[in-house]
Amino acid sequence: MCGTCGCASEADIRLFAPDGPTANYPGHDHGHDHDHDHGDDAARTIPLGDKVLAKNDALARRNRDWLLARNVLAVNLMSSPGAGKTTLLERTAADLDGQIVLSVIEGDQETALDADRMRRAGCRVVQVNTGTGCHLDAAMVGRALGALDPPGGSVVVIENVGNLVCPALFDLGEAYRVVLASVTEGADKPAKYPHMFRHADIVLINKTDLLPYLDFDVGDCMAGIKQVSPGARVLPLSARSGDGSGQWYDWLRQKVPARRG
Repeated sequence: MCGTCGCASEADIRLFAPDGPTANYPGHDHGHDHDHDHGDDAARTIPLGDKVLAKNDALARRNRDWLLARNVLAVNLMSSPGAGKTTLLERTAADLDGQIVLSVIEGDQETALDADRMRRAGCRVVQVNTGTGCHLDAAMVGRALGALDPPGGSVVVIENVGNLVCPALFDLGEAYRVVLASVTEGADKPAKYPHMFRHADIVLINKTDLLPYLDFDVGDCMAGIKQVSPGARVLPLSARSGDGSGQWYDWLRQKVPARRG
């Protein structure tokens, strides 16, 4: 049981190679401390949550060291369900083919639908199914990285479980956090879910091709983001049409580690 959000599961990890068979990897303990407190003292929730996050942070540091040693850039991509994360990654993989080597860790409660999409896009991908879990954690990502085995000088995008709350709490060992917002969600999401946006390095406002059909004020949304995260870069784009994607690609290319040797 996760002392932070209450979810509990063992993750199922599967590797999907672009031109090879699927390989299964054993599940693990979700990266959480499974001590239970059945007392009535509500104050006990706080140290248990702290203990969960401290354990996760230690594993995240291990992931970060692993990535640095292998010269691999990891990006944690977060959003609500349906904001367009997988569509963005499909277009990114196609448009930057031959420019960067992109691998993906897909996080979903069930199915390998997104992993299949990314495999068809030519990416090596690991699917992590969290069961009842509402977020990825550092333990899951550590196992997934071992299965993925990304080459030096490449980029790993961790497509987190669709959720604007719990994924923001868990460091996975990533170098950067990217939050994908959507014009279909409403311009008030940065104010309603400030923790998610507060720690973002870059916020992409997706589905701008739908703006003519929606009551969405891009300026209000950008102002809300800047209020909770003054240092975040904000880029409107359409993953479907590709409009505005150039700045996202420029940012990603600038972050790719130089190949060694």
